[in-house]
Amino acid sequence: MSTNISLKHINKLAIPALISGVSEPILSLTDAAIVGNISINATESLAAIGIVTTFISMLIWVLGQTRSAISSIVSQYVGANKLDKIKNLPAQAIFIITALSVVIIFSTYPFAKQIFKLYNASNIILDYSIIYYKIRVLGFPFTLFTIAIFGAFRGLQNTYYPMIIAMIGAASNIILDVILVYGIKDFITPMNIEGAAYASVIAQILMAGFSIYFLLKKTSIPLKPSFPFNPEIKRFILMILNLFIRTIALNVTLYFASAFATSYGAEYIAAYTIAINLWFLGAFIVDGYASAGNILSGKLFGAKTYADLITLSNKLIKYGVIIGVILGLLGALFYYPIGRIFTKEPEVLNAFYNIFWIVLVMQPLCTLAFIFDGIFKGLGKMKYLRNVLLFSTFIIFIPILFLLDHLGYKLHAIFIAITFWIIARGVPLIIKFRQQFLPLAQNT
Repeated sequence: MSTNISLKHINKLAIPALISGVSEPILSLTDAAIVGNISINATESLAAIGIVTTFISMLIWVLGQTRSAISSIVSQYVGANKLDKIKNLPAQAIFIITALSVVIIFSTYPFAKQIFKLYNASNIILDYSIIYYKIRVLGFPFTLFTIAIFGAFRGLQNTYYPMIIAMIGAASNIILDVILVYGIKDFITPMNIEGAAYASVIAQILMAGFSIYFLLKKTSIPLKPSFPFNPEIKRFILMILNLFIRTIALNVTLYFASAFATSYGAEYIAAYTIAINLWFLGAFIVDGYASAGNILSGKLFGAKTYADLITLSNKLIKYGVIIGVILGLLGALFYYPIGRIFTKEPEVLNAFYNIFWIVLVMQPLCTLAFIFDGIFKGLGKMKYLRNVLLFSTFIIFIPILFLLDHLGYKLHAIFIAITFWIIARGVPLIIKFRQQFLPLAQNT
């Protein structure tokens, strides 16, 4: 079975994946932009959303690795033309991860206050964080359910339907945010930060519903779990465990970044919230091409066409650098208007403008790291991904952050440390990939 790796085909996979990937940060950015402009305690509300979003992102990224594991296994079986052997695997995986998400809710809900105190939240910011989290977390199982179904679609080399689902979720969230946060005169009372949380939950439920519809109508993969477990469930669980550890390391980075920013004061955590969510937006834009790398590398690996795998990686490096440069230039062009979208507070804007340039400069570096991250997920090389994240977090990021914080760099310390963290993530992946597959490509 030949695999098309032309730019046209890569874009056919990458652009819909890009659009669907952007929906996740759009949910948080919309909450931030809408709440950041309310008339009551806007800065404190924005800070609370930043803290809670960091924690919920941790939960989603830890458990949402189901998507990568499902996509890797399915795409490899598609490449080997043996899809029938793992048709029941996605439903079993979705059942496991959704059940686990319910356990997570019950184990974190009663301890919301203690959790957000760990992020240095206090007083009104702590109160708002608890309020926002106790509503927003109700959408957690629906989010993981949707992410797992996206993994099945990606393994089938289809990113179109996830894009449609994500667009529905993003559009509904924006509309509901405006209605519920600001209210409608004589009809709906403004709900402020609570309205933002409810808008996100409703959008997540809608996405889950449409995910069920498209999976059942457009694929032959069943949604009802059947037993006994598929033989590949062991490999799936091992992938998930490695990705769990990897993602926990990733979220150690986000935890320390958020906690340090919060300790500097309300205007700093608010500025950090804007900057990190824009960084997430850039990451999810690049994720479209990382997803194409994930999807195609898994298929090529399954088909054992290693020369095409090298060609694919070279093309993605080129496209990634171009995208990163474009993102950086666009951010520079709209440098000051971007900040004013989220807040009008002078102290917050000043803190944001002081560090936003670092976010822009690191974009080309991010694209390379994220694209090869996607390729390694497609190959199923989760153990190596785990080790790279552990190294970049504990040997690179944390020492640099503590050193620069000690020197009084504040938000600069956080984003300079993130830049070195990204470099330490990307370079080892590129080296390892070429060491392993260049000899295989030359022998085929």
